[in-house]
Amino acid sequence: MDVYFPLSKRSRTSASGEKFEQKKPSIEVLPDECLFEIFRWLRGGRERSSCACVSKRWLILVSNICKYEIRDNNIIHALNPKDESTNKKGGIVSEVEHNNVDSDGYFTRNLEGKKATDGGLAAIAVGTASRGGLGKLFIRGSNSWNRVTTVGLRAISRGCPSLRVLSLWNLSSIGDEGLCEIANGCHRLVTLDLCHCPAVTDKSLLAIAKGCPKLNDLTIESCANVGNEGLLALACCCPNLKSVSIKNCPLVGDQGVASLLSSASYSLTKLKLQALNITDEMFSVIGHYGKSVTDLSLTSLPNVSDKGFWIMGNSQGLQKLKSFTIASCLGLTDRGLEAVGKGCVNLKQFYIFKCDLLSDKGLVSFAKVAGSLESLQLEDCHRITQIGLFCSLLNCSAKLKVISLVNCLGVMDLTTGLPPLSPCESLQSLSIRNCPGFSDSSLAVMGKLCPQLQHVELRGLHGITDAGFLQLLKSCNAGLVKVNLKDCVNLSDKGVCRLTNMHRWTLETLNLDGCKISDASLFAIAENCRLLGDLDVSKCAITDSGIAALAHSDLINVQILSVSGCSMVSDKSLPSLRNLGKTLLGLNLQQCKAISRSAIDLLVQQLWRCNIRF
Repeated sequence: MDVYFPLSKRSRTSASGEKFEQKKPSIEVLPDECLFEIFRWLRGGRERSSCACVSKRWLILVSNICKYEIRDNNIIHALNPKDESTNKKGGIVSEVEHNNVDSDGYFTRNLEGKKATDGGLAAIAVGTASRGGLGKLFIRGSNSWNRVTTVGLRAISRGCPSLRVLSLWNLSSIGDEGLCEIANGCHRLVTLDLCHCPAVTDKSLLAIAKGCPKLNDLTIESCANVGNEGLLALACCCPNLKSVSIKNCPLVGDQGVASLLSSASYSLTKLKLQALNITDEMFSVIGHYGKSVTDLSLTSLPNVSDKGFWIMGNSQGLQKLKSFTIASCLGLTDRGLEAVGKGCVNLKQFYIFKCDLLSDKGLVSFAKVAGSLESLQLEDCHRITQIGLFCSLLNCSAKLKVISLVNCLGVMDLTTGLPPLSPCESLQSLSIRNCPGFSDSSLAVMGKLCPQLQHVELRGLHGITDAGFLQLLKSCNAGLVKVNLKDCVNLSDKGVCRLTNMHRWTLETLNLDGCKISDASLFAIAENCRLLGDLDVSKCAITDSGIAALAHSDLINVQILSVSGCSMVSDKSLPSLRNLGKTLLGLNLQQCKAISRSAIDLLVQQLWRCNIRF
């Protein structure tokens, strides 16, 4: 396109004799409306990108051009039929770029901290428009830096109609106007994630509901001005919601969540509710309309009582539920837990956290009726005792494979009151962490109850000694594959040597961090463990001799090795570590004060394929 510029005038002399030169005319004197009209006639994405690089003003103007506002290339060709768009090599520009055809959104962009600005969003909009389109956009702001406003989101809405995933975190500067722009331009949006956006209100959700009917994944967290009205609009206009997560929104109550569930009862598969002002009535809706829900998480719901859990379980609507998490719900009692077990007949994974009213009676009753249960995790449930744990194993389903207890202070050794024991042949994984009352006698009983264990995690159990650990080893008939004994400070070389000897053909992962072991354990590992690939001996009393034994073994093929905090490992281990480097992919040498920095630098150069932490 030809642009007219008036002729420059000669220099003039003022009355005082000083010469001054009239400013040369520039395209910058044109108002935004004229520049916008000029940019509409640009033929392809390359030309628009070049113009956007001139200045921030041009970038914002170019980024605000919608696809339908670009002049038809047929009109341009009619005005100037002899001119053809060519690329750098002299060939004709591809039809995709020349016509800026519709795209599927191949690109993913992530802006964090100071990079999250309106200019950055405008550049993304211009840069991706003719090169496949933007499909996913993640913006992470901060409390001290919020430079994303409606201007940036407007650029995205006009230049990126292919956007499918939008995630906005910690953006106090984003309000309803910005999200309304997204709703008006990004009609393909299927995933919306809003976290700590205090200026967003129900008005935004109303616009999203009308403009993005394909929405199927919704996450709203800590948005204080979002309430029931917005959720009602989404329920009316977005019937295909598959995943809904609402956390810490004080204005959201029973009405809003119930509308979402009732409208998407046949499509909603994942539901997470946390820190909301919902009541027992909402739980009855979940039990009735959660027909397709497979993953349910209920956390910190103070207004829900035992009645709510009982009604939800007896509604018999959660037939497809497979994974269930209940955390910090003081209303959960033994009666409610038993009802949940009866109503969720296909439940496979169950996680309970900080439910203070739950006792052995409820746990055993649940174990009897949960016929499909495969994994049970209990954390901070202090009324659960050793009797409840053992009786649950005796009455559990034949499908139970994993059981985990974390920080359950009520689990303590008992010498009397235990029922007759019969083995739970299905259990393959046992995890006991930070339960100070769990010691040798409990471990011996667990060994008899679970003879098919393959994965054992005993962390922070100061009451476990070699005697109890040996009883467990004798009972494990299937062969241990993964063993984690971190911070079991009373376990010594005797137990580790027996472990490596009895399970030499199966052991793949061994964590001895903080155990009372020496080079003797490393000698036994080097001699027996053919399949060991991950070894952690951090904060142990091992020396250079133990590392040398590993290096000279023809059996060991360790890929991950950690000797962090081993003060007696020195520069003398450098040749051994270099030899182990033939198979090593990860090596942790942090807090090894006897290893010099020069030795580590040399090791980094020689073991270039290994990730070394120091």
